[in-house]
Amino acid sequence: MSARLTDIWRHPIKAHGRERLEAVTLTAGAPLPFDRAWAVTHERSKAQGTEWVPCGHFSRGAKAPGLMAIDCRYDEASGQITLRHETRGEITFDPDGDVSGFLAWVAPLMPEDGLASTGILRVPGVAMTDTDFPSISLINLTSHRAVAQKIGRDISPLRWRGNLWLDGLAPWEEEEWLGRDLRIGEVVLSVREQITRCKATTASVRTGRRDADTLAALRDGWGHQEFGVYATVKQGGMIRTGDPLELL
Repeated sequence: MSARLTDIWRHPIKAHGRERLEAVTLTAGAPLPFDRAWAVTHERSKAQGTEWVPCGHFSRGAKAPGLMAIDCRYDEASGQITLRHETRGEITFDPDGDVSGFLAWVAPLMPEDGLASTGILRVPGVAMTDTDFPSISLINLTSHRAVAQKIGRDISPLRWRGNLWLDGLAPWEEEEWLGRDLRIGEVVLSVREQITRCKATTASVRTGRRDADTLAALRDGWGHQEFGVYATVKQGGMIRTGDPLELL
């Protein structure tokens, strides 16, 4: 197998920006560090900040496509997050501190008929991923190109909001990994389940507007709405972009 890790991405605040990394150290049984470490509550959220809760308790791209166009940078030393958006400019703040400035900054990105964001929640040691276990998402770029071909034009892989991007695989090869282990760099991952996709992926990561029916492409082309797989860390260590992938 000649597949390699091409990109590492984390999303410090769930649904509010992404950040590219060159390398990261993973720990067995833990999520990717600072990935979905925070999540934005809305007016009907019942999250208490004590445990993992489903994504419906948070502001997200499926309901507010404008959020898909946010980029971010997290400074681990200072604890400050910087968000950038084409129409909103840039803001830097402490997600564990006063977030009133952030709430004002993000308000215009929320749909008028949607739920307003009310705060930022963090549960130490818990990632607010879309799974109730500490998952890391894997994206097959060959499968991505197959979806883009079905749509009829290039689309950004950032739409899938994945953590680890892999290239050099056959299309949809990742579907065969369920229940298997694989090695990337020093890390061994156990593949747990496929990822069922939502309307967030229909929005442009540049404009935040819905402009590609990724869900219809998946249904019409392959008869399902899954793209990518969730894995857990079985053996920790360092991974770097360019590391080879080995199926165990």
